[in-house]
Amino acid sequence: MEIKVMTFNIHHGKGNDRQMDLSRIAEVIEKSNVDIIGLNEVDKHFSKRSQYKDQINWLAKKLNMEHAFSPSLSLKSKNSTHVRQYGNSLLSRYPIVNEKSHLFNFIPGTIEGRSLLDATIQIKNQFVQIFVTHLSLNPFLHRKQTNFIVNQSHNFSHPMVIMGDCNMRPGSRGWRTITSKFQDVWEIGGSGIGYTYPSHRPRLRLDYLFISPHFQVVDAQVITDFPKASDHLPLKATLLFR
Repeated sequence: MEIKVMTFNIHHGKGNDRQMDLSRIAEVIEKSNVDIIGLNEVDKHFSKRSQYKDQINWLAKKLNMEHAFSPSLSLKSKNSTHVRQYGNSLLSRYPIVNEKSHLFNFIPGTIEGRSLLDATIQIKNQFVQIFVTHLSLNPFLHRKQTNFIVNQSHNFSHPMVIMGDCNMRPGSRGWRTITSKFQDVWEIGGSGIGYTYPSHRPRLRLDYLFISPHFQVVDAQVITDFPKASDHLPLKATLLFR
């Protein structure tokens, strides 16, 4: 059985042309023809920058997909009945049967706004665990977060995919921590350097798909057809269950 997965930092729908246009994000996802998509920097009634829109709900309806959301930052406002949130999201063509949100709050009193979306998807009779995250630029916090993700993965025996903007480079300490248990799909199925940031002239590989040994990588590609949609390019992979 084959599935197609993708990770995409959507920059709350703001493209590298400085225009906020969520319909472009929907177009990228639709044309990529993927089954499961992890999204970073998603606004939910957050601010004027995204017109206070519930972005993941809008995308899910537009694309006719199931969705989950993990707030990395939650703010209350006197002028709104909604909690203003920002974080990671998941879109799926398959049923999402369970979802949890883990707030990365390793230093009390520090509000950086990072979290892990932990969701179980059912594909026919097979459960797949999906982690969607956006890791810190701070080395100490980054180390704490990668360790947490690997430790959290010990709770599951079924296939797993970790996806997101990991703010690290191949071969770095964080990368080695995750690849001690998971495979980097680009190392197996990608061709070339795999840069995803910035979208207009990529020179860094910040966005990753890591998989458990239950999967075989058919191919991996950076989607370069719509560079204006966000400041990151999406990373897509086709996977086979072993």
